[in-house]
Amino acid sequence: MHRREFLLGGAAAAWPLTAHGQQRDEIRRIGFLIGLPADDADGQARLAAFRQGLAASGWIVGRNLELAYRAAGRDPDRYRRYAEELIALAPDVLVAAGASALAALQQTTSRLPIVFANATDPAGGGYLGRVARPARNTTGFLNFEPRFGWKFLELLKQLAPNVTRVAVLLGATSTAMGPMMEALRAVAPKHGVELIAFGDHDPGEIERGIATFVHGPNHGLIVASQLDRIGREQIIALAALYRLPAAYAFRRYVAEGGLISYGTDQVEPFRRAASYVDRILNGERPVDLPVQAPAKYEIVLNMKTAGALGLAVPDFVRLRADEVIE
Repeated sequence: MHRREFLLGGAAAAWPLTAHGQQRDEIRRIGFLIGLPADDADGQARLAAFRQGLAASGWIVGRNLELAYRAAGRDPDRYRRYAEELIALAPDVLVAAGASALAALQQTTSRLPIVFANATDPAGGGYLGRVARPARNTTGFLNFEPRFGWKFLELLKQLAPNVTRVAVLLGATSTAMGPMMEALRAVAPKHGVELIAFGDHDPGEIERGIATFVHGPNHGLIVASQLDRIGREQIIALAALYRLPAAYAFRRYVAEGGLISYGTDQVEPFRRAASYVDRILNGERPVDLPVQAPAKYEIVLNMKTAGALGLAVPDFVRLRADEVIE
């Protein structure tokens, strides 16, 4: 069996008939679609948190629950194919890990309940205005509100006041690209900054985009794209090579050598998503469960990287940081 697609609690082709002596109609079924590769540590941590959340409500894989898992590895074709595979298994609930997974599932079914975690503005604008009343068969937990995108530029200018041109790397398939850029463009004139957006389809595109962008000393970078380990390593290396002060949407970048991040916990929403799955399995409807925005954003600062870039970190930035990596 290919490592990027497997079934927890049964075979990949179909649901097993029994588990631990139980009859088929006693077992509930969940389909889980994620965009990260199957062997990605972050993806495994999210899956583990989801299973822990389910267990806290009495749902145990292999006992009273079957969990079909598909990891698309950010491949558009796999998103579509795996969404179709999961829906063909007729699960009781579908779980979408991320906006692209959510889009693939929504495009494939309007009937089965979908709970998402770590999606950003899943309706591509306008959805956030109806957070308390989710649409149709979908509800879940946002990992960022695009209207706060201006915070990346603010942090970047506080650390590197001389920056006047900023490249913005956004997820190429993310529905939040438009709203995020709108939030950034709204504050760019105030900071005296020109913004240039480019995509993240492949490593070559990223490298060419940054190399073409950089032609002076007053450049910076904003990365709101959630890349896998190889992608993160590439971005961090390019930022170091071109001496680009960079603000990221995810802590992992800073832990691995990036400058500063502003974002939310990427694991906890999956424990919370498990509570919604439990409620749906017990008869509640997605439309009656409000979409929830993040309650807390955290700033993580890497002082070693700041020193390597020759940046003098203001005391107020360091004091505001929730975590400082020396």
